[in-house]
Amino acid sequence: MSAVEVTHLRRVYKITVGVVRRSAKEVVAVDDISFDVHPGELFGLLGPNGAGKTTTVKMLTTLLLPTAGSARILGYDVTHQPERIRPRIGFIFGGERGLYWRLSATDNLRYFASLYHVDPEVSRSRIPFLLEMVGLTGREKEKVEGYSRGMKQRLHVARTLLHDPEVLFLDEPTIGLDPVGARELRHVVQNLQLEGKTILLTTHYMFEADALCQRIAVINHGRIIALDTPEGLKRLVSDLSVVEVEVFGSAETVVDRVRALPTVEAVNIETLDQRQVLQVQSPQGSEIVPGILNALAGIRMGRVAVREPTLEDAYVRLVGGDK
Repeated sequence: MSAVEVTHLRRVYKITVGVVRRSAKEVVAVDDISFDVHPGELFGLLGPNGAGKTTTVKMLTTLLLPTAGSARILGYDVTHQPERIRPRIGFIFGGERGLYWRLSATDNLRYFASLYHVDPEVSRSRIPFLLEMVGLTGREKEKVEGYSRGMKQRLHVARTLLHDPEVLFLDEPTIGLDPVGARELRHVVQNLQLEGKTILLTTHYMFEADALCQRIAVINHGRIIALDTPEGLKRLVSDLSVVEVEVFGSAETVVDRVRALPTVEAVNIETLDQRQVLQVQSPQGSEIVPGILNALAGIRMGRVAVREPTLEDAYVRLVGGDK
């Protein structure tokens, strides 16, 4: 039995448009998606903003009702058996809300343990165990308002694990964290998976999905457009090389000139401090470098490199890599 089984799931929102002549408009957030997550698997759901990731997670955690289709968690239907599902799952949505900042970490966990109906004898031993797991031992008596964002997010994880759920839904848990905080949280997630937890993770960070997930589904405009292992998705761009050009100033003014070059499949700009890195996908590899440099005439350039494609390059081809 799959831990998570999604079959033709669909969610439609009705919104009101117009000021004088008001009318209802349907917006399809999730459009006929199907996938499953194996027990003990760390499964990734990737997609741009508005693709349907959070809506999917909310349906799977019984916070939203599907418009059509079905989903089962540990064999229970999200629509008809939510009361059987909720004690067996935990979920985290990116952000700092959901904690009491004027309480200590320990007091927060004691309060939430009572809400989750965790036996007091169990919580007395489980709270110190969880605080150690997420790296907050020694800081557990401090008020949460003095915690860094990464510490707050790790406390979210501890809170979610109080009732020892079998399936975890992590919706962009590292969003907004500094590199150290994000690394610490990824380490916690890896340990949870090693303990046998089933985890569905949504993220914008391709390297994070590549490092953590056994399989990844890419969702765009409410539909799943690819589902494979990270290595399988990378094979989608095995015919490409990526030319990276470090640019000082604004590269947007010349992007159209680069896109117009023959065999250029996609152009992406990554902003880093005061510079930008122009990433050009092409099957020609180093042979296209002179043409790119000519197209960038008038722009101050730095490092030029040719590399093999990554999961991020596969993602760009899937969701927005057209010229």
